[in-house]
Order: sequence, then C-alpha cells, then structure tokens
Amino acid sequence: MIVTAAAVLAVAVCLCIGLRYVADNRMPNFGKDYVLYVYPDTGTGAVLDSLCSGADVRRQGSLVRCARKEGLAERLQPGRYEIKPSMSAVYVVRMLCNGWQSPQRLTLSGTIRSKGRLAAVIGRQMLADSLTVDSLLNSNAFLQQFGFDSTNVFAMFLPDTYYMYWTASPQEIFARFRQEYDVFWTHERLDKAESLGLDRMEVSILASIVNGETLQKSEYPQIAGVYLNRLKRGMKLQADPTVAFCFDYTLDRILKKHTRVDSPYNTYRYAGLPPAPINVPPKACIDAVLNPDTHDYLYFCASPDFDGTHRFASSYSEHLRNARAFQRALTARQKAALSGESH
Repeated sequence: MIVTAAAVLAVAVCLCIGLRYVADNRMPNFGKDYVLYVYPDTGTGAVLDSLCSGADVRRQGSLVRCARKEGLAERLQPGRYEIKPSMSAVYVVRMLCNGWQSPQRLTLSGTIRSKGRLAAVIGRQMLADSLTVDSLLNSNAFLQQFGFDSTNVFAMFLPDTYYMYWTASPQEIFARFRQEYDVFWTHERLDKAESLGLDRMEVSILASIVNGETLQKSEYPQIAGVYLNRLKRGMKLQADPTVAFCFDYTLDRILKKHTRVDSPYNTYRYAGLPPAPINVPPKACIDAVLNPDTHDYLYFCASPDFDGTHRFASSYSEHLRNARAFQRALTARQKAALSGESH
C-alpha cells in the first residue's frame, strides 16, 4: 500500500510539473493584443501589472513563475513590445529579457516650421528626449556628420512614416533620416533638379516656400511653376512665407512694413532663393518643384471664393484685378460678420 501511494504521489507530481510546463511554455496566456512600453526605469512589478491589466493575462501565476525562472528582474530590457494572444508566458518574458522589440512607427506629418516642433514630434513617438533632439538640431558639430548644419537641417527630414526601434538613440534616428534622404534623391530626381539649374538643397528651399503658400496639394506644381518663372526672369520671389519665417511665424497678417525687414530670408528685399528651407517640405512639394506645371504665370493671390485656392495671372494688371476681387470679397465677408454680431 505504501509503495502504491508513493507511486500515485509521484505520478501526481509529474503530472503537475508537466501541466505547469505546458501552461508556461505551450499554452497561449493572453486575452488580447497589447503594446507594452518599458522605460529604462520601469520595474518588474510595474511591467507584470501592466501585462495583467492591458494584455488580459489568463494565468497570472504562470507569468510570475516564468519571470522568476528567467530572471526578469535582472534582465529586463527597455523597449516597445507587441503582445499577441497566441503567445505563451515564457515567450513574452524572454522577449522582455532579450529585448525582442517590435518596430515603432515614427510619422512626420502636418506643418513643421520650427526645430522645437520637429523635436517634439520625434520625442512624442520615440524614447529619445525632445530637448536632446532639439539641442542636436541646433548643433553644427553634430549635424556635420550627416552633411547638414543648423540652418539647412530641415531638408534632411522628409515627412513620411518610418519604422525603427522605439529605443533608437538620437544618433540612430538622425542617421536613419539621412539614409532615407539619400534613397529619396534618386538619379532621376537629381537629373530633374539639374535641368532646372538647381541643386537638391535649392529644390528643398523652393519646396518649403511652396509648402508655405498653400494647403492645396493640387496647387503645388502650379505655384512651383510661378516661382521658377520668376527665378528665370531674375525677378524677386516676393514670397510671403519667407517674411513670416523672418518673424518666427508670429504674424497674423503680413503687412507692407513687414516686407522691409532686413533678413537674407526676406525675398521681398533680396533676389533669389533664401539661404535654407523655411520649414520641413513634404515630398509632394519637392516633386512639384521637380515636375512643375508649364505656364507663363508670374503672380497669384487668394481666391475670393475662400476655398483655399488661388487665382493666377501672367501680367501685373491681371494680378491687381484678382487682388481687388479678393479684397472686395473679404470686405463683404467682414461686414456680414459684423452685422451678424450686432444682431
């Protein structure tokens, strides 16, 4: 009887060990998809709590057991980890111990007109501190390794969505954008730039002006054509966005007095292109400069329809008619607004 009882106990122990092994190593242990961010100062307890609440852990004991066995407290690696319901407890713990990260999406989009804004966009999506990124955007010593400086660095950052590890250092992030810059500037694009008498930095500068002029993507090639026509004729660009840049984009409206500011970026005062991009130009603006509409327009102004589009003109007299039409429409709209407020 004693032998039989011992045998039964041994079988039970083996069965228990086997079931634990299967539960820890083979069975899915999570109820839903979850993205876990582990910061350098995150503790093991916080990580396990986050998994339990966020990933809907089915067997908490299994997760704790695997964490202890794998030495998670000593081996935990910072990173961005995608947890899937099909994963076992031991696999997830080993992910965290070995730093098996899933790539993070880093998206540059919208209007980026300052280095602070660019740094904030990067810092919001990556572990890298935005203040550190901002300081590097202003460091000529750091930027020279990528072929840029603090005045023209906007050209290196091409708005798009990129995938990289969340823990990438600022050095790695900047290197990735330089790599993407080189990929973007194909021989075909470089040849088109040369045919226009521009280098790729000059294309980016003009693209940034186009970007500052309109939110209508369909107008990019037309506006690019206007400025290229002006450059060919030796006319001043007289681009309002360059004046706005001189005042750090603090002006609500650009007046004649503002166009007299003494700055190499003021295209009302100085002929040719400004020294560097005035914002981060989208790829579509760059391609619009490289593939401009062919026309004889030299002027454009906002449409009196207030739909965000512009009216284009080949002569100054025609441009003045368009400008007066817009001013009349603006005055009428303002009067209507005041009348509505009085009632």
